[in-house]
This record gives sequence, C-alpha cells and structure tokens, in this order.
Amino acid sequence: MKKIKAIKASEITPEHLYLSRRKFIAGIGALAAGSLFLNACPAPETSGGEQPADTLTSFDAVTGYNNFYEFTTSKNGIGFLARDLKISPWTVEVGGLVNKPQTFAIEDLLKKFPPEERIYRMRCVEAWSMVIPWLGFPLSKLLQEVEPTAAAKFVRFTALYDPEQMPGQEDRTYDWPYIEGLRLDEAMHDLTLLSNGLYGKALLPQNGAPLRLVAPWKYGFKSIKSIVRIDLVEEMPVSLWMAASPHEYGFYANVNPGVDHPRWSQSSERRIGEEKRRRTLLFNGYAEEVAHLYAGMDLKKNF
Repeated sequence: MKKIKAIKASEITPEHLYLSRRKFIAGIGALAAGSLFLNACPAPETSGGEQPADTLTSFDAVTGYNNFYEFTTSKNGIGFLARDLKISPWTVEVGGLVNKPQTFAIEDLLKKFPPEERIYRMRCVEAWSMVIPWLGFPLSKLLQEVEPTAAAKFVRFTALYDPEQMPGQEDRTYDWPYIEGLRLDEAMHDLTLLSNGLYGKALLPQNGAPLRLVAPWKYGFKSIKSIVRIDLVEEMPVSLWMAASPHEYGFYANVNPGVDHPRWSQSSERRIGEEKRRRTLLFNGYAEEVAHLYAGMDLKKNF
C-alpha cells in the first residue's frame, strides 16, 4: 500500500506514533473526548505566534464526532443510528457526459483502483477541524476510466437516498438526496480522493461507508458520503446546502479565513483534541497545491 503524506513531514505526528495508534489514542483520547462537548462555532481570534504542528486526531474522535444529516443533526449519535446501514451489495454508477459509462460494484471498484493512504487536514464549516489518515484512490483515475467528453465541465455526486435506513431524510427541510459537485479540474486534481477507509480500516457507516469524497482544501460538507452515482455534466450542480441556504453555502466552499460565515468567524478553528484555537489557513493549508485553480477569481464572491 502506497503511503502519501499530503501534509509535510515536519507538520505531522511521527510515523511510529501512527503505526502504534492504540498507544497514541490512549494518550490523547481523554483530551479528545473532553473537547467534543465544547461549542465549535464561537471563534475568538487566536493570538499571534507560530502555528502549532499537526497531529493525528484520535480514531475515537474521527468516528464518534460527525456530521451526517441523513441520520441526524446531532454529532454524537450517528454511529448508533447508522450501525445497520446496508453497504453490501453496493454499486456506484458513473455516467453523464462520458464516452464509457459504467456501473461498478464497490468491491470491483476497489480492486481496479487499489487504495493508498493519505493524511489530510479536514476543516468543517462550523470551525472545527481534524487530521485524518484516509484510505482511498484519486478520483481522477475513475474519471479517466469513463472518458469525459469535451462538453463535461463539472462532476455531480449523488448520495444514497433511503429514508427507511436513514431517518434524517424524513426531514423535508432539505431537498434529498444529498448532492454535491466539483468543477472538473478540481475533481481531476491529485488531492481529490474517493475514500473507502481511514486509520487502516474500512469506513464505518457514520464516516460515509462504503465510499465518500475527500477534497481537503474545501469545507467538509463538500465531501459527500455514501456515494451511489457520479455524473459528468455541463452546468454547475446545485448542492443540497446551496439549495437550503444559498447566502451561507456557495458552490466552491474553499476554506478561506478571510470570508466569514454569516453567523461566525472563519479566521480560527478548534482542532478536535486540542485546548487552544489555531489560525485557519487559506485553502486549509493546501494553497501551494490548489491556488492556481482559482487564479483571477474573486474568492469572496465565489465562496
């Protein structure tokens, strides 16, 4: 299994701590658990000084503190509600403006594109964050397989719609199913993953099993969970959150400390497992890799 650290080695916890993660989790678990009850949204500016180094967020926190509105708006009960989600058999249909539309069984997809490991920051629009070791493969590999046509400009993702399994979908506040989208060049970027696991294990239902998107320079709500369909399209997709609250959630959702959410500041964030806030980084710290995608764009207008 190929390992790629998308966070610089100097900015991440030493590898031996990750490989012995049970000891690592035991050492920080109490701190992480305590942080779960803190209000994530109020964002007082952090004081000056050097940005603290990144360390892995504990497995317990990553799997126990989630947003997954298809089940509930609470962050702490999703694992219980999602425990019986049927993730086998599971297929992912890939079509739209492509030359070779295909439907993949999840096991065939992962056999064709063997997962690799990447450690990414994850920043929620609610101003909390994590560092997660994902398993997955670049979305670009799948898109190359189906051969987008010249007319394709965007990629639209559709999540599972099944109110019997996902009780949160009974809430008609939102226009289900969950839809998200990327510009084609964003989708083809090497940082963009389709993930089937984390911490060396298969994804749990509360984390988006069996397949989810991970776009680490964007707010977490862009990383749609439990994907069943991927379409190449010409027009910009209207995501669930754009439809629900367009003045708060734009299409791009790039992490930007200079653009506040209407109800809170985005200038700092609460890293789960840490006591102090840290400065939010433009593009979540991936500006060197992705800033060229937005050259000449007004990042406040195109939020």
